[in-house]
Amino acid sequence: MEYKSSFGKWEERASVRVKPRRVLDGALEGITFFPPELVSAASHPLIEGAGQPGARHRLLLQQLYNYLCFTTDLETAAVIPVVARIGSGSSGLDLPPSMESDAFKISTDEAWHAQFSRDLVDQLEAHTGVARLRVGAPAFLGRLRGIRMTSERHLRGVDDLLFAVVSETLVSTLLSDLPKDRRLPRPVREVVADHAEDEGRHHAYFRDFLRYLWSALDARQRSAAGVLAPRLIRAFLEPDYTFLGAALLDIGLTRDEVAQVLVESYPADRLALDIRQASRATVRYFKEVGAVRDPATGDAFQEAGLL
Repeated sequence: MEYKSSFGKWEERASVRVKPRRVLDGALEGITFFPPELVSAASHPLIEGAGQPGARHRLLLQQLYNYLCFTTDLETAAVIPVVARIGSGSSGLDLPPSMESDAFKISTDEAWHAQFSRDLVDQLEAHTGVARLRVGAPAFLGRLRGIRMTSERHLRGVDDLLFAVVSETLVSTLLSDLPKDRRLPRPVREVVADHAEDEGRHHAYFRDFLRYLWSALDARQRSAAGVLAPRLIRAFLEPDYTFLGAALLDIGLTRDEVAQVLVESYPADRLALDIRQASRATVRYFKEVGAVRDPATGDAFQEAGLL
C-alpha cells in the first residue's frame, strides 16, 4: 500500500495556522441560527402552538448550540485520543512514518475545531442572553460506550479506531451546506467553512487509514469489525433524542407533546433513508477493503439498510 499525504501544505492551509478567530459582530434579532430544513422537529405543527413566543427561533438556536457542542465533544473524546495513539506509534499498526506524523497535524486541527466551536457557543450565549441546554454527554458518546462494553474482547482498541474512521469519513451535509446558507450569521458560516476545509484532508487520511487497519486484522477480527461498523455509523448519525426532548420542553411543549413530535418527526423508515444517504462514502470505503464480502458483515450492512 502507498500512502499519499494530503498535508504537504498544511502550514499554509490549516485553519489553525491561517484563519482568524470568528467573531459575532452584529445584531442577531430575528436571524435564523440553523437551517430549519435540517431539524425535522422544527416543522411540526405543534411547534407553532408552543407556549413561548419565538419558540421555533429558540429551538433553532439550541440546535446550533448542540451542533457546536457535538463538534467539541467528538473531537476531544473520540478523535484526538485516536490520532494521538496513531501519531505516537501505539496504534498497533505498521504505518508509514509520514502517516504517523500527519496524525499529529490532525490532532492539532481537531483541538482547534473544538476550541473555536466552544468559543462560538460562548459568544452566542453572551449576545443572545439564551444559555445552551445542558443535558449531559451527547448521545453518540453513550452509544459508543455501549458498543465498547459489548464488543468482542479481540476488538478492544480496534473499536475506537473504527469509530474514528467512521466519524471522519461520513459526508456531513452540514459541513457542505451550512457555509452557503446566507440566512445564518456570518461567523457561523465561516466557522463551519473553516472546519470543512480541514476535514477534507482528514477524510482522505482516514480512507487510507482504513486500508492499513483492515490489512492488519485477521479473518476473525475482520468479520467482527465488519459487523460492528453499521452500529458505529448509526451511533454517529442517529439524532440525539435526549437533547431534542429537552429542547422541545424548553420552548413550552408538554411531555406528551414532546413524545408526539419525536415520533412523528423521526419515523423509522425516513431515519433509515437519511442514514443510508449520509453514509454512502463511508460504506463505499468498507466495500473497497472487501469488508462486505464476509457473509456476516454483508448481512449486518444489509440489515442496517446500508446496502
